[in-house]
Amino acid sequence: MPDYAVGDLQGCFDPLRRLLDRVAFDPTKDRLYCVGDLVNRGPQSLEVLRFLRGLGDAAHGVLGNHDLTLIMAHYGHGKRSKSDTFHHVLDAPDGGELIDWLRGLPMLIVHGRHVIVHAGLLPQWSVAQARELAGEVECALQGPQCEQFLRHMWGGTPTAWQDDLSGWDRLRVIVNAMTRMRFCTPEGHMEFHAKGPPERAPAGHAAWFDLPHAAWRTHTVVCGHWSAAGLRVAPQLIALDTGCLWGGCLSALRLGDGAIFQQQCRKFATGAE
Repeated sequence: MPDYAVGDLQGCFDPLRRLLDRVAFDPTKDRLYCVGDLVNRGPQSLEVLRFLRGLGDAAHGVLGNHDLTLIMAHYGHGKRSKSDTFHHVLDAPDGGELIDWLRGLPMLIVHGRHVIVHAGLLPQWSVAQARELAGEVECALQGPQCEQFLRHMWGGTPTAWQDDLSGWDRLRVIVNAMTRMRFCTPEGHMEFHAKGPPERAPAGHAAWFDLPHAAWRTHTVVCGHWSAAGLRVAPQLIALDTGCLWGGCLSALRLGDGAIFQQQCRKFATGAE
């Protein structure tokens, strides 16, 4: 009964099916964990959501920034980008059911010694604290305050975590760290503009996973979000966004033994991430 984690799909359904065929994925025995950004920019967001929802208990995943953008669009919030390609989901007869399924996904999954999250974790967060904080966002997203939360969710401030944060500021920092972060300072101040490789960190910042004394390092974080970082297998880190959308590979990790599987993809998108 192998468990697999798969990198950012972003509406690339055909590569997912080919990759699952390569590993002989059996939904009656195996489990699939998606690291977020199931939808957008690629051409098959609707097919991805229908397929994963149809797998039932065999499919799990965490929310990424593009998934949240789709949820916001469904509720009439946020600004649409010319590069958004999830209109088929919004127009589908089962679109509302798919959005409800997506909205029910967690922000973070603890799977044994692995932690699955879309973007990353702030250095001062232990895994236990991160799980609790993720739960706060999940309650807001899945509860009666969902639309009010969505109206306040996006934004670049505050840039850092403080234990006494409250209200929308508190939830926004959690969302930003877990779905948007690439670079931060050792004190956990996030920077949201730089999207290049980890080696080109802004002054005073580092890739969030390069901070050596982070509290989350009791576990191995499995993440996506950062195609410029590529596949990275390092102590306490496995990064799986290998740019399927941009003509790279779709990558999967077998959680039991660390084996990596990749499927070459054709380019679906152009321009900046």
